[in-house]
Amino acid sequence: MLILPVNYLIFKLENRFNRVMLIIRSILSTIEFLILFCFYCLEAFILMFFSHRKNIAGKIVLVTGSANGIGREISINLARLGSILILWDIDEEGNSETAELAKANGALAVYTYKCDLRKREEIYTVAEQVKSEVGDVEILINNAGVLKGKGFLDLPDSDMDETLDVNTKAHFWTCKAFLPAMIARNEGHLVSTASISALAGTNKLTDACASKAAAFGFLESLAFEMRAAGKKGIKTTIICPSYVNTELVRGVQTSRPLLLPILDVVYVGKKIVDGILKEKLYVLLPPYVGLIVLKIFFPKKVVFLLIEYLGIFNNLDDFRGEVRRGQPQRTK
Repeated sequence: MLILPVNYLIFKLENRFNRVMLIIRSILSTIEFLILFCFYCLEAFILMFFSHRKNIAGKIVLVTGSANGIGREISINLARLGSILILWDIDEEGNSETAELAKANGALAVYTYKCDLRKREEIYTVAEQVKSEVGDVEILINNAGVLKGKGFLDLPDSDMDETLDVNTKAHFWTCKAFLPAMIARNEGHLVSTASISALAGTNKLTDACASKAAAFGFLESLAFEMRAAGKKGIKTTIICPSYVNTELVRGVQTSRPLLLPILDVVYVGKKIVDGILKEKLYVLLPPYVGLIVLKIFFPKKVVFLLIEYLGIFNNLDDFRGEVRRGQPQRTK
């Protein structure tokens, strides 16, 4: 009869011991986290002054939406570093002009391909052509995008589909096409041009904000997935600029140019490539725009007051119509 109470006592002691060990392990892991957190923050601060830039000379780099705007500037800056460029765009004339500029600026080689990023199967087909004719892509820059600038109820379903196809889904299909080779080598770099609109909604940009937020979340999740799988050699960079002075945003105004300037496209192209070379996880332009995420801690009326103060309610009032970056322009 004494066996049952003894067994019960042992069971209770084991449970208590396990709980104590769980608490100890939790405390130790928290201490480890805090030490590493402080160390990595200090390391990042020091590297701001002594940053290492990787060498991409001879690397195969694919840029979508390369015919003009940000894509062209990215391509020119990569060319100066001696990379092998693969330029994807549906605008063949603009893409050829970018190719000539890239060659003039020192690209080791330049290949141009016409690709409609609204079509998944075409992306896969052109990707296979690239692998066969050039080789495995080592840096993939998903830059192409479209902007409609219409109110939600004024957007035809086809326009919303197109925005999601180009701004978001194309990132899925290009990564599916080129990521397996990167995983096999445990080396590569994935880059997505999102936007500040991924962090804060904007009047008349419901489709664009949704697509950019999805692109942001996709690559961030993929970065964590690669890390969890032990593929630390695969880097990811998410680009979040405010408005950039390109054909994509013709007529867009900013009422607070000191806080939310319309950025020069040459400057943006340089900063994006600089972020890639430094293997940054996020590139925010201007850097302080990330503070907009603090809005989730504000009262509702303060959020609306802030958005109105920044001019986000009316900065598309003079928008001059739809322009596609990396897609053909539709005349109105």
